Amino acid sequence: MERFKILSLLALSALGAASLIAITNGQTTPQTKSPADKNLANKSAANTDSAEKDPALERARREVRLLDDIYKTSIVLITTHYVDGKDSLPAGSAFKALFEAVAKKGWHEVRLLDATNDPYEPDNAPKDGFEKRAIEKLLAGQASYDEVVTEDGKKYLLAATAIPVVMEKCTLCHSNYEGVPAGKAIGALGYKLPILD
Repeated sequence: MERFKILSLLALSALGAASLIAITNGQTTPQTKSPADKNLANKSAANTDSAEKDPALERARREVRLLDDIYKTSIVLITTHYVDGKDSLPAGSAFKALFEAVAKKGWHEVRLLDATNDPYEPDNAPKDGFEKRAIEKLLAGQASYDEVVTEDGKKYLLAATAIPVVMEKCTLCHSNYEGVPAGKAIGALGYKLPILD
């Protein structure tokens, strides 16, 4: 029953994300931005070498901020309400399943990235190139980092956003995070989104 509740919450989160993305791609613009949204936008903008604003790139960056907020808020909610001990389904494991489903449908890719040099799962170790550069920037204190790449003639936004330990319950499954200073990145969400004109 517990897994059903968690998977139902994940499904609702994914539907909410899809609805919000559909609204975003329909050029519906919010009237105000939160301070966190502005902060991440400013940090992302600082990551580019070009002084010009590319509207398609800015839309992709906004989509990353939207997805990041939805995913991280959902993980915290699941951990708060459904993780009671080591026998509970960890929110990170549930979200890895969600990320695989989203990628299979062709929306975007998301990976959990370790920033401790002691990954909970070996698959979470950052790969050479962008992921290692991103982890280095996040450990230096940036909230996010991004780069634009071209593959097979298509442009993609690669982005990473810091994951700090935000609650004591995180250490139920991750005892190696005990004593980590508040706000220090222990990992990241790594994104790959198409930049759509």
